[in-house]
Amino acid sequence: MSPTALEAALDDELSEPRADTRAALAACPGDVIVLGAGGKMGPTLARMARRAAPDGTRVIAVSRWSSPDAERALRDAGVETVSCDLLDRAQLARLPDAPNVVFMAGQKFGTAGAPSTTWAMNVLVPALCAERYADARIVAFSTGNVYPLTPVTGGGSRETDVPAPVGEYAMSCLGRERVFEHSAARHGTRVVLLRLNYAIDLRYGVLTDLALRVWRDEPVPLGMGWVNVIWQGDANRLALEALPLASAPPFVLNVTGAEAHRVRDLAEALAERLGRRARFEGEEAPDALLSDTSRLRAHLAPADTTIDTMLDRVAEWVAAGRPLLGKPTKFEERTGTF
Repeated sequence: MSPTALEAALDDELSEPRADTRAALAACPGDVIVLGAGGKMGPTLARMARRAAPDGTRVIAVSRWSSPDAERALRDAGVETVSCDLLDRAQLARLPDAPNVVFMAGQKFGTAGAPSTTWAMNVLVPALCAERYADARIVAFSTGNVYPLTPVTGGGSRETDVPAPVGEYAMSCLGRERVFEHSAARHGTRVVLLRLNYAIDLRYGVLTDLALRVWRDEPVPLGMGWVNVIWQGDANRLALEALPLASAPPFVLNVTGAEAHRVRDLAEALAERLGRRARFEGEEAPDALLSDTSRLRAHLAPADTTIDTMLDRVAEWVAAGRPLLGKPTKFEERTGTF
């Protein structure tokens, strides 16, 4: 199978809804618009919405579309696409109305070199979009980075914990949450804030980062010694299934895998599958960026993909030299500098 065909098959898998996904969209009638749909997750989430939505529902993906191929693939899958700079109020005003919004726009990498752009993308854009879609139901992607590092024995941060972001990226993401909270308070906008930690597919993510280091005989950093991960297809499903939970004030939900995994153990498991030896540098700190998913599991069906399945597939993908996005997660960063 060609690299293009491999990626197409992977994207098809990552956009497969389950019965709960279809039920959630049936419970939230009307069109679905995905704002910031051009990133790593957006195209497969938009395709999943198209496959899960009732007949007659429009699914509209909005981005600046730096990748014409991604836009073309979405149109071929029945998703409408609109090109829009979400910082431009006039362009934003011309977007189609929709009662269901998935907000995915934002910036992480490059923050250290252009912090003002990060704040504009992570605070001003959400404010403008919240105003434009004040009457809609909104699922807004946030990040577990709004939490502080927590003891690895403590089970991870909970949604009721006081945020304590480290670094400008994380602070701007808390700003994103606050402007959606403001819209909920002022206009009654119904919102779910998804604090996502480390979605992966085979072309990027924490496991791919680790597999590449092992494959290339590069040392694995241990400073951030524990992580949560979730398969991107599962994260897509949970995001859409959260639409009926939207409320004012916003409903906050940690979205990640239920287990915390030791980085050393993950690297050694990948090394065994790759037929290589894992090397390490640094020492494990007693704290890490971890999230508790008790609330998620109380309200939505659990993620379907096991850690062993993810390890098997990532190792196979990397060993075969298949396409990668070339975008390291920098999961090992402990000072919030991206």
